[in-house]
Amino acid sequence: MSLRLVPDELWELVEPDLPAFEPRPQGGGTAPVDARAVFTAIVYVLTSGCAWRMLPGSFGVSPATAHRRFTDWARAGVFARVQRRVLDRCGAAGMVDWSSVILDAASVRAKRGGSLTGPSPVDRGKKGSKIHVITDANGLPLVVGVSAANLHDSQAAEPMVRGIPPLRSRRGPRRRRPDKLRADKGYDYDHLRTFLRQRGIIPKIARRGIDSAERLGRHRWKVERTLAWLTGYRRLTIRYERHGKLYAAFVALGATITAFKKLQAAT
Repeated sequence: MSLRLVPDELWELVEPDLPAFEPRPQGGGTAPVDARAVFTAIVYVLTSGCAWRMLPGSFGVSPATAHRRFTDWARAGVFARVQRRVLDRCGAAGMVDWSSVILDAASVRAKRGGSLTGPSPVDRGKKGSKIHVITDANGLPLVVGVSAANLHDSQAAEPMVRGIPPLRSRRGPRRRRPDKLRADKGYDYDHLRTFLRQRGIIPKIARRGIDSAERLGRHRWKVERTLAWLTGYRRLTIRYERHGKLYAAFVALGATITAFKKLQAAT
C-alpha cells in the first residue's frame, strides 16, 4: 500500500522540501520516525478520510506523531512548496497549457467550525468553507485556496490570480501569465476585468443575462472535473480541521497528487 500511495517518483519530489527532524524539547531517546512513513500516513488520511486516531499501525508511525508532523509541516509551508515542485516538473515536461486558465470554487461543510469558515449560502447557513482553484486550459490545478463559505467568489479572484506561480517551460524562461482567464457569472464584475487587462490577461467571464450556460460549459467542465477530483479525496469532502491552515494544507496536498498523476500519465 505504501508504494501505491507514495511511489518512488513522488517521494523524489517531496523529500527535498521536508525539514530535518528536530527532537522535542523534553528530550527522549526514541529514534526519529522515517519521514517517508509519516508522509505516506498523511496521504492515507487525505485519501481515506479516516480520523488520525484510526490510522493503521502498518504505517509504522503513531497517530500522534503523524498528526504532529503534519501540523508542523503545514505551518512551515511544506505542502505548498511540494505542490510548486510538482508543477515545475509539469511545466518542464510541456504539460501546462497557458492559452487560458479557468477559475471556480466549490463549497464544503465544516463540521467543527474554526478559522476560514462561515455560513454557507448553499447549505442552509451551516458552517462551511470554499475551495478555490485555478486550472490551466486542460484542468491541471495551478493554484488552490480556502476561504469562508460566505466569501463571494469575486473577492477571491484577485489573490488567486496573483498566486499563479512562475513555472518552468520546456523551452525559454519561466511563465506565470496566461493568455485568458475563463470564469462563470459569479465573477462578472468590471473591476475584475480591469484587474486582468492591466496584467495582460484577456477576461473571458460570462456576463449575467447575456452569455448562456452552454457556451461557458465548453470550457468550465474541465475545472469542475478538477474540483471533483479534489473533493474525491475524502478528507476534503467534509472539513474536520478547526484551523484553516491545516485544511488548506490538505487541499494543497490533494492538488499535488492530482498534478502528479497527470504528470505520470503524460510521461
